[in-house]
Amino acid sequence: MTSVGLIGCGGIAQDVVAALHASAVNGVHIVGALARPGRGDEARSRLCAIEIVEALDDLMARAPELVAEVAGQTAVAEHGDKVLRSGIDLLVISVGALAAPALLARLKSAAQDGNSRILLPAGAIGGIDAIAAMRVAGLTSVRYRSRKPPAAWRGSPAERVVDLDKLTQRTVLYKGPAGEAALLYPQNANVAAAVALAGLGFDATDVELVADPNAPGNVHEIEAEGAAGRFAIQLQGNPSRSNPKTSALAAMSVARALLNERATIVI
Repeated sequence: MTSVGLIGCGGIAQDVVAALHASAVNGVHIVGALARPGRGDEARSRLCAIEIVEALDDLMARAPELVAEVAGQTAVAEHGDKVLRSGIDLLVISVGALAAPALLARLKSAAQDGNSRILLPAGAIGGIDAIAAMRVAGLTSVRYRSRKPPAAWRGSPAERVVDLDKLTQRTVLYKGPAGEAALLYPQNANVAAAVALAGLGFDATDVELVADPNAPGNVHEIEAEGAAGRFAIQLQGNPSRSNPKTSALAAMSVARALLNERATIVI
């Protein structure tokens, strides 16, 4: 069994736990989940079968082999380096946090000091493996577009760009480099950061964020070109039932990464 600690007790945590419980072959034991101070009782009502703690030291005292962050970019900055420096691998779903150069450098240093790893699941998109493989031969361009219903952009800078409640047509909210997108839209653009890290980096990855009242779900599109060829994919993900800002697939990618820790065949 792989002993796992969770940082976060919200919607993604609930979906991850449910997915692990539904797996026919489950080699994962969740030793605890970290809630925000004062939010322990609320977290216990969501994750009834999981031990809830309110301090990182209490979570680490349960000796997890791996800690999975499922709480948001702020949690990566607050807890990431301590986990890594303690020699514990850290799985990060809020990949957009790594767009901050100082934080990325700090986490890399902590991982080196602790002889630990920063693990990045694919999140809500496919094709990350192809981008990373194409990078070996030489990438020339990577473009990513996220198209979501207006409701998915509430609570983000999009509310300063358009009136989401009155939107009647497809509207571009942001166009620019992946690093800026990931930091401006921390709950919506983690995929942009994952695509950037797999390929050309935060400055050279082109991103477009779109609010579309006719979007059938959270639609992700990637186009990549390089010496090895060209590919384009589109993935239509259903929103998480607990949080429309994120795709249900994001939590499934975390569950898959945890299950792979003890899998005989890893894909």
